Amino acid sequence: MVAAPSQRLPRQAPTKGRRSLELIQGSLSANKVARQAPWLANLHRVADGALAGLGLSMVGLAALSLHWQTQWTQSFQRLESAQVLEHRLQESAAVLEQHHLGAAHRPGLLVPTSSEKLVYLNSPEPPLPRPMSSLLAGITTRQVLPGY
Repeated sequence: MVAAPSQRLPRQAPTKGRRSLELIQGSLSANKVARQAPWLANLHRVADGALAGLGLSMVGLAALSLHWQTQWTQSFQRLESAQVLEHRLQESAAVLEQHHLGAAHRPGLLVPTSSEKLVYLNSPEPPLPRPMSSLLAGITTRQVLPGY
């Protein structure tokens, strides 16, 4: 037998859950706090804004520090490669100097090298392109012997 709709018992679960949500909403309501203590609500707004600003500035500083660390790492790698090249140049100069000292008949007349005594020459200018007729003139038409 089915009971009439007016005789049914109300459900307890939704009412109980609804009552707990009302309790939470009522106790933490921003409007209620703003009405009771407007200075406290303003203090909360200022604190929230300051925390958001600090969070954004920390994200910006972290990004900048990562960028600067990458730049420093690349510069340090270039410095290390330059030091390796300088060391190789010094070794090559020492080997050449030892070779010339060994090959010279009078090694006492040779002067040791230093970076102050080096003479730097400009790179040679590239040759001018020759006209096509001179290239064709250089080709020989005689037969190439077998085996060469």
